[in-house]
Amino acid sequence: MMGRMASEETRTMTPPTGRSAAAHDAGKPGGAATRAWTVRLLVLGIVLSALNLRPAITSLGALLEEVRDGLGMSGSVAGLLTSVPPLCFAVFGVMAPRLARRFGAGAVVCAGMAAIATGLLVRPYAGGTAGFLAGSALALMGIAVSNVLMPVIVKHWFPDRVGSMTGLYSMALALGTALAAAVTVPLTDTLGGSWQTGLALWAGLAVAAVLPWLPFVRGRATPPVAGEEAAGATQTPGPVSPSASAEHARVEAPRLRMTRSRTAWALAVFFGLQATAAYITMGWMAQIFRDAGVPAGTAGLLLAVTMVMGVPLALVIPRLATRLPHQGPIVLALGVCGLAGYAGLYLAPAAGAWAWAVLLGVANCAFPLALTMVGMRARTGQGVARLSAFAQSTGYLISIPGPLLVGVLYQHSGGWGLPIALMSALMIPQMVVGFLAGRDRTVEDEAAR
Repeated sequence: MMGRMASEETRTMTPPTGRSAAAHDAGKPGGAATRAWTVRLLVLGIVLSALNLRPAITSLGALLEEVRDGLGMSGSVAGLLTSVPPLCFAVFGVMAPRLARRFGAGAVVCAGMAAIATGLLVRPYAGGTAGFLAGSALALMGIAVSNVLMPVIVKHWFPDRVGSMTGLYSMALALGTALAAAVTVPLTDTLGGSWQTGLALWAGLAVAAVLPWLPFVRGRATPPVAGEEAAGATQTPGPVSPSASAEHARVEAPRLRMTRSRTAWALAVFFGLQATAAYITMGWMAQIFRDAGVPAGTAGLLLAVTMVMGVPLALVIPRLATRLPHQGPIVLALGVCGLAGYAGLYLAPAAGAWAWAVLLGVANCAFPLALTMVGMRARTGQGVARLSAFAQSTGYLISIPGPLLVGVLYQHSGGWGLPIALMSALMIPQMVVGFLAGRDRTVEDEAAR
């Protein structure tokens, strides 16, 4: 599948400009073959990177009770632990465009994958809650920069395939999320029952994701990003000279102010609220089922079902979104599924567990929709980079209190009624701002005012 998609992109994508060695070789004998090799390697890197963007979180969710017992955590501290991912994504994600301009997007993503591997390997054995949080933060830092740069790389290298490539990336992300949720508990039991081993084994997948990005670190075929060559990556095919691209970047950069764009704010709030729902689900849903009497292994499988729903829908939703002038109806449909799932968790968490897992999995597909809208609400690579950084960093800041508040409510109320009521209440504004973000507008028009 990846090979076929890569060959299609080689025929249709806009050639990268400026520092890209692949573009430089395009006019030489063998240049087309070099370009095809670069695209295939890039697709592999995107897929492997996406597989690593959630196991750090969902593997912890599957073993949260064991980690709490092992480290002596209260419910409130566990809630803080589930709030660390959005905090790290907000703090470190905003740095991604600047790092990419200086070192290249490929080098930054490669470093991000290495940080994930190191953090996952270190955190179970760091000793104590503080060490566990520090190791988690290192892994999440790598996830944060990759989160922001993936839409930028897709927009630049695959301008005519934003929907399909975003779908492939989102599908791999959902697959990695579901895989970690499904197999962490069985693998932990197989390997002796130690939660440290069960969490550390995911470092191996991150090590594999480092490898495809190594050629980009060495300066060969580095994908350009915002502020320089990416400004030339518009939706109009055709090569752009390095001098013209750089001049365009100098002219455009000062005029783009995301805080002036209502669409950017709507997308940021939508991103934040869907992230709140996602991280509450990843961090706490298995525990909700376990408290309802569902065995630990089955609870992990239910969480995996929720996550795996994103695999097929991540291919369908982005393609559907790019064909519609307004993505609001998709937002509303996903929100209704979320409300139904929360109602089921409250009324009959064990009896209808599989149905609620499916419904919440459909609702979680607001994430690939948000990523697709990031690519659609900007015309240029520069606009996508700035919108991606703004929407994700602001959105993750918004999502920080949610998982923590769920932990506090759970501990002080002694049940899941209030936390589920909070989740349901947050779904309403998510649907409203998502509908507004889905309007056919671009941030360049609004941010330049």
